[in-house]
Amino acid sequence: MSVLDVQDLSVRFDTDDGYVHAVDRLSFTLGEREVLGVVGESGCGKSVSFMSLLRLLPETAVVDGRAEFDGIDLLRVPQSRLRRIRGRDIAFVFQEPMTSLNPAFKIGNQIGEVLRRHLGLSRRDARRRTIELLDLVRIPAPDRRVDEYPHQLSGGMRQRVMIAMALACDPKILIADEPTTALDVTIQAGILDLMRDIRERLGTAIVLITHNLGVVADVADRVIVMYAGRKAEEASVHELFAQPQHPYTGGLLGAVPRPGGAAGQARLREIPGRVPSLAELPRGCAFAPRCPCADELTRNEVPELREVRPAHFVACFHPGPVAEEVA
Repeated sequence: MSVLDVQDLSVRFDTDDGYVHAVDRLSFTLGEREVLGVVGESGCGKSVSFMSLLRLLPETAVVDGRAEFDGIDLLRVPQSRLRRIRGRDIAFVFQEPMTSLNPAFKIGNQIGEVLRRHLGLSRRDARRRTIELLDLVRIPAPDRRVDEYPHQLSGGMRQRVMIAMALACDPKILIADEPTTALDVTIQAGILDLMRDIRERLGTAIVLITHNLGVVADVADRVIVMYAGRKAEEASVHELFAQPQHPYTGGLLGAVPRPGGAAGQARLREIPGRVPSLAELPRGCAFAPRCPCADELTRNEVPELREVRPAHFVACFHPGPVAEEVA
């Protein structure tokens, strides 16, 4: 059963040079207790897509489509109702914990504000619940940390505070945007272990936005690969890693460091070129300028998403194992 059903989501920004499409007809579902990984290079539309669902984008953004949650369309529900949903039913862990937390307030006050606003708790009850939440996300000595400021905590602890704040009201959906960025391997493993624990203990569905395919392989059930604002591929995590069908997915997988690789392999494989400007997308497939399989059809027409294997979708005119040969 789906807790979130998004259909034909499009986001464009009004600029001096006209509209720029950041997201183009993105559709997906999120099941109960599912961990959905959303991957792609910077600028491919991952964060914008999910911020648009909670209407956190600037006024220059024009959002179309449908996003059904609990029988309502998030894109059209009145702001007063949406404010009750944000933080309580759908929580967002933002990318930069240091800039997302207010440096002038103790972390206990910041988490407590969520509890008082959405659940109506007293200050005493909010403080007690805050300590429980800090313990839940495995912050040591939570009764002492609750009275500390963000600058007194390490990067990993600040990230855990953001997760604790997001979990304060036992949300149905947790959206985590790059939750392991800039963390060392040990702390990263702890955050991912925490994500698994949250799903098992609270039954929360999780959207994990990241560029790190190792993170996706570790915790996700299903993966969406995005490129230039469009969905390039979608499959279960096991299917995607075993049988990538899009050249872009093959390129991303080829760039993942592999312990014990060939002795003569001095450099990681890379995808040539760069993500195109959203203001100047190619006429056909957006990946065509970087793709070794590109031909006239690819350069002149946009491929539609289609099912090439059971529950495995790809937007490519030439899907198949050749994708693994991208170098």
